[in-house]
Amino acid sequence: MLSPPSLLGALLLLAAPSLGSDVCQAPPIDHPGTAFSYVQPENTTILSTYGHSPAVYPSPKINGTGGWETAMHKAKQFVNKLTSEEKAWMATGVPGPCVGNVLPIPRLNFSGLCLQNGPQCIEEGSYSSVFVSGVSAAASWDRKLLYERANALAEEHKAKGSHVILGPIGGPLGRSPYNGRTWEGFAADPYLTGVCMEETILGMQDAGVQANAKHFIAYEQETQRNPTYAPDANATTYIQDSVSSNLDDRTMHEIYMWPFANAVRARVGSAMCSYNRVNGSHSCQNSYVLNHLLKTELGFQGYVMSDWGATHSGVASIESGMDMTMPGGFTVYGELWTEGSFFGKNLTEAINNGTVSTDRLDDMILRIMTPYFLLGQDKNYPSVDASVGPLNVDSPVDTWQYKWNFTGPTNRDVRGNHSIMIREHGSASTVLLKNEKNALPLRKPRNIIIAGNDAGPLTQGQDTLGDFEYGVLANSGSSGACRFSYLSNPLEAISARARKDGTLVQSYLNNTQIVETGLSSLAIPQQPDACLVFLKSYSAEGEDRSFLELDWNANAVVEAVAKFCNNTIVVTNSGGINTMPFADNENVTAILAQHYAGEETGNAITDVLYGDVNPSAKLPYVIAYNESDYNAPLTTDVKTNGTWDWQSWFDEELEVGYRYFDAHNIPVRYEFGYGLSYTTYGLKSLKAKTMAPKNITALPKKQPVQPGGNPALWETVYTLEAEVSNTGHVSGYAIPQLYVEFPSSTPAGTPPSQLRGFDKVWLRPGQKKTVSFDLMRRDVSYWDVVAQDWRIPTGKFSFKAGFSSRDFRSTLNTTLVAA
Repeated sequence: MLSPPSLLGALLLLAAPSLGSDVCQAPPIDHPGTAFSYVQPENTTILSTYGHSPAVYPSPKINGTGGWETAMHKAKQFVNKLTSEEKAWMATGVPGPCVGNVLPIPRLNFSGLCLQNGPQCIEEGSYSSVFVSGVSAAASWDRKLLYERANALAEEHKAKGSHVILGPIGGPLGRSPYNGRTWEGFAADPYLTGVCMEETILGMQDAGVQANAKHFIAYEQETQRNPTYAPDANATTYIQDSVSSNLDDRTMHEIYMWPFANAVRARVGSAMCSYNRVNGSHSCQNSYVLNHLLKTELGFQGYVMSDWGATHSGVASIESGMDMTMPGGFTVYGELWTEGSFFGKNLTEAINNGTVSTDRLDDMILRIMTPYFLLGQDKNYPSVDASVGPLNVDSPVDTWQYKWNFTGPTNRDVRGNHSIMIREHGSASTVLLKNEKNALPLRKPRNIIIAGNDAGPLTQGQDTLGDFEYGVLANSGSSGACRFSYLSNPLEAISARARKDGTLVQSYLNNTQIVETGLSSLAIPQQPDACLVFLKSYSAEGEDRSFLELDWNANAVVEAVAKFCNNTIVVTNSGGINTMPFADNENVTAILAQHYAGEETGNAITDVLYGDVNPSAKLPYVIAYNESDYNAPLTTDVKTNGTWDWQSWFDEELEVGYRYFDAHNIPVRYEFGYGLSYTTYGLKSLKAKTMAPKNITALPKKQPVQPGGNPALWETVYTLEAEVSNTGHVSGYAIPQLYVEFPSSTPAGTPPSQLRGFDKVWLRPGQKKTVSFDLMRRDVSYWDVVAQDWRIPTGKFSFKAGFSSRDFRSTLNTTLVAA
């Protein structure tokens, strides 16, 4: 959290609307600028450079397009009944039972808004479930799983009284493997992340709870995400500002904006602006980012809220497109409005003196209330469960200034039978990376060893998980942290299965002991049939990772076990990328990446180990041989002490994740989209079912913008199909993937191949099925920085289908001449 800005600072910024998005503008520093231009609604062309964020005003008004019309009409009727002060209330968070709170207005029967973490659970919820993490869900490559997970999560949030879930996460996307919170998001790929965002939002909002797409935008590191303040009493002066993500226009559109376009298309209720600066200007007061990209180009109809403490101005943020500040104020003065807020009383005063127009304030509240009516939250919505308040560490009970009136039962049990689903999802999200010598599935082994400090129960409580030495890691920390009602651990689950099979189980959970003494010195009665080693890697919001190895001397643990046991099976619980030097050890016969798999972690991995579930998951990122093989290092230090010196140059441009490895022909240990099964699959005969019209235009037809942008971008222009078969002896799910290689006429820097489709299909041994891949105009276009539009290039397209980014089984080449 940030130190509180002073009232004086708030008033100064409220009095300076002309500062706009350039309040914290840093000029490009010793870096070549890349020029591009775009046209504002007034048809005035602005020249911008890489590293500079131009001003775009005014903030577009909501127009209700795309199915929001009726809800917007209801919101207008509501807003017309509000006083200016009440409108200011609604734009300003206050301390209360939820992580974010909007005050009730009893005279209008409005009970306020409850905004809650998180993307994997109800962070502040007792008697609630812990689902698989975002990166786990992405590893399933399963649209149905993504929707069901989100829908069930939202059902629990709603039953606890949450109006808004602070998720899902499209940024961080995974530019760097060192990012501390990519596990909350999905995949190091915009297409896969876009699918995950869309399915998750649909699932959440179909349950009646608003989703919140975060963090907009180019938020790719934790280090220096907030400014450093001078060590004075009021902490009002920046010593150094937050890191600036400096990226070019094409990279912005093709990589970082891509999944947010899916989110807006799914009619997401709100978006969260991020902590970092974007091309020099704070995200939450960046008018180009919010007014132009989000509200104009993507046609976003919801409201923009700040990340917690990411508001650094009053008028500048409001005019730049931010609609709600969270958590609102920081200090308590015994009155309704907190003096530390840039909004609150200051916003009321700005309205009264004309600094902020009533039209702009009305649009802010219209945007806030339209999703509320769209999802029917005005009718018989559950009250906030009083039990969440004492669990809220963001605003403890003694900071509440408003007397919250709780109704309805407390400590509600909202779990239902979701544990069954979570167990299935945990298995479906587990990636089998290595399987030699018929190591898996286990077949009633007579004697097994379970080793590693990740195998057993938590020994330091399970209300919230931290970087604890002992206990399985099924969730991580900070705003994505969860409270477990129970937690199935591998030792418990495997031991229960072993009892049925008559298997002898011995456990050695002390990593230090294993490394220092080895297993050969221990009194083990006979050579084990298999040794299962459970390892973990912790990462969390607020800090980036300093290394990519697994924690707690994990590599040495594997080597010590493998030296004794020639059938060593490794399971990892991690937030994402880990280097795995032990994969070269011939005694390491199998490796499974389970990520953070929620409350049914132990049962889920046991189902896979014993073959009750045939693994089908695929990596949503690349596992390299060495840490040094990855590009895009984080900016973790600056050698100078200027205010603007934290600059992160996204010089890799489109070469994010597998795109970089492919562009430079770098060998990898396990590629993007890779994952084994207990059976084998084939794919052949990729062909066109329907082709693009011969007279297709290079640029999309200009149409009124709908949520998600120009609707022409979402029209199907190609449909390809291929035959997929199960060539092995076990039933399972195949996940065929489609990649596209663009023509040589596409501008330099275009990656050799990019994911543009996937499916998940159940096949019995010997069975064949035809799968289809629908390609939309956006899928076969690149962002033309001169035309400021998506352009289909002329020339030969190569469509490549297979089972990973480097396992292509069938290719279709087709030439397209776009007019």
